[in-house]
This record gives sequence, structure tokens and C-alpha cells, in this order.
Amino acid sequence: MAPFSRVKKIVVTLIVIVLIVVVVASVGTTLYVKEALQPVPESSKPQTIMIPPGMSPISIAELLERKGLIRSARIFTYYLKYVQQGSKFQAGEYEMLPGMTNDAIIDTLNKGLTVKEQGIKLTVPEGYTVRQIADKVQQQFGIDPALFIEKAQQESHFTAQVFTKMANQAQLKSRLEGYLFPETYEWSKDIKVEDMLNNMMLELDKKLEQLPDNWQQAMADRGQSFHEMLTIASLIEREAVLDEERPLVSGVIHNRLRKKMELQIDATVQYLFDKPKDRLFEKDLQTESLYNTYLHKGLPPGPIASPSLSSIKAAIYPADNNYLYYVTKKDGTKAHYFGENFDQHQKNIAVSKKNESTLKK
Repeated sequence: MAPFSRVKKIVVTLIVIVLIVVVVASVGTTLYVKEALQPVPESSKPQTIMIPPGMSPISIAELLERKGLIRSARIFTYYLKYVQQGSKFQAGEYEMLPGMTNDAIIDTLNKGLTVKEQGIKLTVPEGYTVRQIADKVQQQFGIDPALFIEKAQQESHFTAQVFTKMANQAQLKSRLEGYLFPETYEWSKDIKVEDMLNNMMLELDKKLEQLPDNWQQAMADRGQSFHEMLTIASLIEREAVLDEERPLVSGVIHNRLRKKMELQIDATVQYLFDKPKDRLFEKDLQTESLYNTYLHKGLPPGPIASPSLSSIKAAIYPADNNYLYYVTKKDGTKAHYFGENFDQHQKNIAVSKKNESTLKK
């Protein structure tokens, strides 16, 4: 019986080994398939693929793999069968971003969201100027910045309500400056420049509806026009990073205007240059322009950037304070020290410089 017992043990051992191999192989296959179905690394550079009529799902999967949009054509094909997709893919030219999920790719192909149908996104950051927006439009749509700037200066067939509130002043550097609301937009590839401009102003119309009901009366009580309010909002946008400080900066601006002091805001000088400077020198502060708030009292002729809704709200509802000065803390917080008089301001500057020295160590 001993030989039979040994044979039995060998058979059992072999069965166990086979089971272990099967389990390991199964786990390994599962992990492989799971990895192969993960999106490829994200990229901001879209890939263009052309799918001719009648192209099979297998061939489409191979094309997607060659373009770096999926990890494995074979696994993607199996996945299509598993989710019962692929039979409704539509022909056409597509632009897809690496990093899309398999389901997003399938949805795009099922719906036929070709280049002609897909929208192109344009993100206008808060504090951008018309010139900077024009450069972004060129990057996303290939439109000449000069054409964008020209349309912003000359086009008049706009339907947005805010367009009727702007000042018609010859000294404005850019007529629509400040009126193009900073937001992420999605438009067709062949959108006209004038429609872009109108849509951005319509977005400002929409955002103004979120303000308290008395916002226009609050401006009227202060004897302030919409254009003046938007100008102040643009100054706040360029001066304050923290939302909680925007009403404080607004208070300083309103206090200085009331006392007929020069605003002395560096951002208004920076606006005179096509590209912002890392540092302003004394000669820059002497540049003759109505936008230069070191040389001229009161507000500049118009906004110097596109303000956010929080800056607009701060311009309408400034903090009630006696501050006339502020200086960045330079401690890494992007916050400011505020002062009611020049002596206090000088002390704040000294603390700011000490903070800067400490940070550099």
C-alpha cells in the first residue's frame, strides 16, 4: 500500500500545483487587463484621428493605440465586446486628448463628436487683459491676435447689456477692457471673433445677476458709474490675491479717491507695457499716461484687466475702514499689511522687508 500512498500524494501535490498556477495566472491576467484598461497619461496636446466609413472596431482600436489614446488595442476590443459597443461608431475626423477614459472614447465615437461638432475650450484667467486674451485665442483657435484686438476696439453689433454701459472715451487703451468676463468657454472651431467677444460680455451680464439686489443703488448712492465700478474692480483684481482682502483693498481705493489722493497703484503702470515687468523703476513711474495713477489723481480712464465677480462685489461694497495704504507682507501668504497713515505704512514696509529677508534665509 505504501507505493500507492506515495502515488496518491504525488497526484494531490500536482493537483495543488496546477491549481496554484491557474490562480496565479488568473490573478496575473486580471491585473494585466485592469492595467490595460486604465487611461493613458494625460496630455494637453490633442491627437487627431481619421476614421473612414466602414472601418471595423478592431481597426479603430489599433488606430487608437498607435495614436497613444489607449494602452492595448486587443484588450480594448475585448472590452467593446463585453460592454456590447463598437457597432455604432461613426466615421469622421476626431480630436481626442490622451487621458480620456475608454468609456469617454466610446461615447465620443458613438455620438460622432467630430472636430466639426466638438467644442474648443478657452479659459480666460481672472486679471487677464484683452491682449492676453487675444494671445490665448490664437493658441486655441489660431486667430490672429491683431484681429481680436481690432474687433474689440471697433465692433459694435453686440447684444450684451454691459456693452451699453461702457464709457466711449478716446483715451481708452482698449474699449472692451474689463468687460470680457474671465471664465472657461467652449465654442465651435469656426466661431467668429465678434461672437466670442459678445459671449464673454453676456457672461458678465449673467454674473451680475448673482449680486445683491441693491448693487446698482449702492453705486448710485456713491455717485459711481458702472464703468467706474468696473475700473475699481480691475484694480482690486490686480492688487489682491486673497478674497478676504479684496473689500479691504477696495476700502483703500475709495478712501484715497474721497481724499483726492493719487492712487499710486503699480498695476496701472504695468498696464502701459505689452509685457509686465518684474520690477518697476522710477523712470517707469514717470511714464506719461492717464493710466499712470502715480502722476494723475482719480481713476484711470477704464479697467486694466478682467475682474472676477468677487472683485466686482468688493468694488461695490468696500470695507468701511480708514486705511490709506497697504503693502504685501512678503511672508509667503500673499496677504497685505494695511495702514491708516504714512508713518504706520513705513513701519509695515519695514516688517515686510524683514519678512522677505527671513524667507530668503
